[in-house]
Amino acid sequence: MKTIQINNITELNKTGRSCCAPPQNPGLLAPDLQMRQKAIKAISSITAEKPPWIIGTINTEYGLVPVVSPDWSHADRWGHIRSRMSAFRMNYAINPGLYAIGTPDADSDIFVSANYKFSFDILRRELMGINGWILVLDTKGINVWCAAGKGTFGTDELVRRITAANLAGLVAHRRIIVPQLGATGVRATEVMRKTGFHVYFGPVEAADIKQYCTDNYRASPEMRQIRFGIVKRLILTPIELNQALKRYPLVALIILVIFGLQPTGVIFNNAWFEGWPYLFLCLIAIVIGAVITPLLLPFIPGRSFALKGLITGVAAVSPLVALTPAGGESFFLKASALVLFSLLSSYLALQFTGATTFTTISGVKKELRIWLPIYIAGLVIAAILLVLYKIHSWGLI
Repeated sequence: MKTIQINNITELNKTGRSCCAPPQNPGLLAPDLQMRQKAIKAISSITAEKPPWIIGTINTEYGLVPVVSPDWSHADRWGHIRSRMSAFRMNYAINPGLYAIGTPDADSDIFVSANYKFSFDILRRELMGINGWILVLDTKGINVWCAAGKGTFGTDELVRRITAANLAGLVAHRRIIVPQLGATGVRATEVMRKTGFHVYFGPVEAADIKQYCTDNYRASPEMRQIRFGIVKRLILTPIELNQALKRYPLVALIILVIFGLQPTGVIFNNAWFEGWPYLFLCLIAIVIGAVITPLLLPFIPGRSFALKGLITGVAAVSPLVALTPAGGESFFLKASALVLFSLLSSYLALQFTGATTFTTISGVKKELRIWLPIYIAGLVIAAILLVLYKIHSWGLI
């Protein structure tokens, strides 16, 4: 198949064709018209905005395909940092469809990715020096691992994208490389039956993709292993910590109001001097549950994330409650703090299940069924102890 590099991306608007334009010689499948129209709109949006990571287009027999750069710009790196730190990641997505890297032809490999931009960026960086096609699925801006569990990185979406991009006519082979972490959502036999393309499940890490292709599409045992060391766990903690700290001001306000509450009204002097131990212990529980527990994950006994968080929470909170002024002088206050903040650490550790490959969907659901009643009961017990502390401090018991 002949390809022509076009440096001026605006030529797409002059020709009015896209990578998903109807082929003159249809391949194995007759593409769905509605899907094709959506793909045309997507490619038009891409080229109209011309993000910096698109450096041109390739003219194929079936239309123009955007060419992406393997290099990361400062904007890309800043976007990656923001996606690690906040809910910005929920909107960090690109348009699904077909892209090219290098100067691919009919014999070039097809690599599948999610439309979460971070996942896409990692793949294009690791494909530096390779001439290939990148088929981006519409995963609603979710990464491959999570999207496969949710079903958006799945068989039906893959079949639709293969069809809409006219891959059967675009390439001479019938090989498509899917990330191994997407395997839970893709039924290879069904993709083969509906499209004629044989699904090759690539390595876990995109960094191994070149070696995988060099080794005739065979993954070594090391390429099948999920490596989730302390550095990777540390990288994932900022967003969990940030989400918890966003709620801290509201929690702090509630704590201050509770401790400032007197029979005559709210006394702000009491609010601070009686409430600061709770404010301090709340911060400690957040750090223990959102940061320390994930870092020490393999070394804490048990398989349950909630249990691991409870263990670290008790280990950190109990000495502070028992041996420092942070625990206050009242038994009721000490007991309430120990229950409440140990369970807060546990709850935050449980949230980390969405950031790790150590768990499965069924495992997470099982943990939630077990621990949600425990959290509710613990909250009720802590509240009762706190009420008893207030009544005692008012001299009513």
